[in-house]
Amino acid sequence: MHRPIIRGNAGAQRRLDNERMTLPYRLLLTLIGAVLLWPALAQNLPPEVEAALARAKVPREAVALLVVDAAGKAPARLSHRASALMNPASVMKLVTTYAALDLLGPAYQWRTPVYLDGAVKGGTLFGNLYIKGQGDPKLVAERLWLLLRRVQGLGIQKIAGDIVLDQSAFAPLDFDPASFDGEPLRPYNAAPEALLINFKTIVMTFVPDLAANTASVQYEPALAGVQMQASVPLASAPTGTNGMGAACGDYRTALKGDFSDPTRIRFAGSYPASCLEKVWALAYADPASYGTRAVAGLWQQMGGQLSGSVRSGAVPPSMLGLPPTFDIASPPLGEVIRDINKYSNNVMAQQVFLTLSLAQQAPATPAASREALQRWWQARIGTRDAPLLDNGSGLSRQERISAQALARLLQTAWASPLMPELMNSLPIAGVDGTLKRSRAQSMGRAHLKTGSLNGVLAVAGYVHAPSGKRYVLVALINHANANAARPALEALLDWTVGDNGVHGPD
Repeated sequence: MHRPIIRGNAGAQRRLDNERMTLPYRLLLTLIGAVLLWPALAQNLPPEVEAALARAKVPREAVALLVVDAAGKAPARLSHRASALMNPASVMKLVTTYAALDLLGPAYQWRTPVYLDGAVKGGTLFGNLYIKGQGDPKLVAERLWLLLRRVQGLGIQKIAGDIVLDQSAFAPLDFDPASFDGEPLRPYNAAPEALLINFKTIVMTFVPDLAANTASVQYEPALAGVQMQASVPLASAPTGTNGMGAACGDYRTALKGDFSDPTRIRFAGSYPASCLEKVWALAYADPASYGTRAVAGLWQQMGGQLSGSVRSGAVPPSMLGLPPTFDIASPPLGEVIRDINKYSNNVMAQQVFLTLSLAQQAPATPAASREALQRWWQARIGTRDAPLLDNGSGLSRQERISAQALARLLQTAWASPLMPELMNSLPIAGVDGTLKRSRAQSMGRAHLKTGSLNGVLAVAGYVHAPSGKRYVLVALINHANANAARPALEALLDWTVGDNGVHGPD
């Protein structure tokens, strides 16, 4: 409504203003003023959160907190430095996974086509077998087995040619797995690629045999050309023990594994029988050769024969215009993001991130995916507070986002038909995923994505209060002592759940 212009009569203007200041009008102005001033009014942190931060020696200036109504129907309960750009660690996966749900749909599947370049006669393929990667984030060992079993189902036991792995859907990355934190053998440092097999990891299972005084070592997948030590001795039992040997403790260090030679895996130490069965996943020392070794090793293990080799290459252009011999489909995106968010799988998140630009261009590149996600953000979330993206997984020192931007994303998702898919992908406090060991008293009442790096601790997601209220909670800590501040985040969660009916149910 436009106010009428009254010139030359200040008294008349004041009378008009007074007439308009009826009780409903004054209440409306009061409510508007409260909403506009809530960032300033909500700066006091809950005492239990303040105390936990003090014990962790984390200053308030290193923290951003925001607790708001999920549906956006009320002023914030808590806001502290909500507009500050912070490193969110793996909480950035919320941006990537919700954008993917919105752009691709929860039923989206990655398809990996297989082409035969030659005739099949008498159980032999006279030509090459091509496997073209299209970014499948979950082409794990058992699904690779199913793919090769489909090949054998075509009557092929021998390939009188090569098995060619086509990685051309993603542009090559100049990537050093040690560049982030100097830990190249940690699986989270695996780089994305179009034909990503088993996350480029070796899964070792140790099974003690007391009678033989050894522990057998089982490897998945078998890698061609790699010698793998089949057993390790059990650790000696200290005097006065019950015969189960040394305490389990840090069994990985006790094994004294040597993984420096890509052609040989060996252990100079021993394995404590008290550990019982343990599984250890390790990134392969030569990731560039992992795919070819895994395919060759599994084909041989399945009884297949190969005259040529497994190598990298491209499907001939003349074949790309034809239907593939067959293809295999990934699990749907709605299932894939459960692995990404509940267990914070970095390389899977990067596969999804690159897929966002694959529909617009090939090969997909990180720069093109950043542009695609920024366009989506402006169209869906708004033009303010767009995140600063790197690889979309949060495994980065460059990515930044504010608490208020994350809250807007979560509120947008709450109002979307995709909300159940996104919420279902998040760890449940005290129940599963990365929050299974949460000690918060609010077990089962929060679906939160977690994030942690050296100097970074974060959570963001949804909280269900007993009052019936639903909140979005975002907490970002960037400080050298961030890891010590976990009790502060648990205190914040308990405080949010214990709203005592604040604002009432929706």
